[in-house]
Amino acid sequence: MTPLVSVIISAYNSSGFIIETLQSIKEQSYENVELIITDDYSTDDTVEVCEKWIETNGDRFINAIVLKSDVNTGVSANANRGLKQAKGDWVKLLGADDTLKIDCLKDNVHWVVTHPEVKVLLSRIEIYMDTFDKNNLIETTPGIPYSPEGILGESRSAESQYKMLLVSDRIHFTPSIFFNTETVRKVGGFDERFRLLEDYPLWLNLTRAGFKIHFMEKITVNYRRHKKAINNTGINYLINPNYFRSEEFRKIYTYQYLPLDLRCSARLFWLYSQLFRAEKNNKNTVWRKRVFSLLTFYLNPFTYVIWLRKRLIPSVRQSEFYI
Repeated sequence: MTPLVSVIISAYNSSGFIIETLQSIKEQSYENVELIITDDYSTDDTVEVCEKWIETNGDRFINAIVLKSDVNTGVSANANRGLKQAKGDWVKLLGADDTLKIDCLKDNVHWVVTHPEVKVLLSRIEIYMDTFDKNNLIETTPGIPYSPEGILGESRSAESQYKMLLVSDRIHFTPSIFFNTETVRKVGGFDERFRLLEDYPLWLNLTRAGFKIHFMEKITVNYRRHKKAINNTGINYLINPNYFRSEEFRKIYTYQYLPLDLRCSARLFWLYSQLFRAEKNNKNTVWRKRVFSLLTFYLNPFTYVIWLRKRLIPSVRQSEFYI
């Protein structure tokens, strides 16, 4: 059984890296592949580079297209454009500066075919700095051994994962994502209200709808860190600046579904964090880290409420909310 896989590359000003990305897809050991490059109004020559590459290499694929936008819409809308065009039964999302291991698609397809209950699958990724030379390997994530008690442990249900995700985004290897096309369409795809936050809302929507996120213990993707990445700031911040742009997301997706003590603690964390919102106050220095810890932990009364509830009430201690 060889289902069609749509590989969707989300691109924006990616001409410096995307050829390497495309080559890694062309060289896949799995044959039945559709290639969709969706460009979010690049100001460099990404589109021209891709179109030229497809002229020479497009016959490797069942279908190969470049989707272009007239405006910059953000990563969520860009991914949705590719998802709407996908003809494959399965989708492999990939950033335009990352690459696939040669057996990535074969390994993913084999797993979902032999585990028919799986509709969403994650695996390991290798993280490199700038280039995919062995000397530039930073780490493999998640680490080995992978904890069976973690969010992707075999014993976890979709409901259990959902509760854990309400507290925080505990999945940090999104580049490995491989999913059933119709499953993600059923939950509305990527939430375009949040331009730069495509994965966390998707995890919550999937698990809330009853779709468990599964894990395969194989390394499938090379992930690149570099100065030109959209989410790279170049500064060692105390608080990731994306946190300050995601309060509306938390109001819609998480706060109202959390237990009262966790909700109040999260809101107090947000209020204290405003002291560090300005870039000049958000640099990660020793004294700022100590002040931040003092405010958000030691001077947060809900820290002690949560501690007491976990200590005194077994059902609270065992709840996914408090892991």
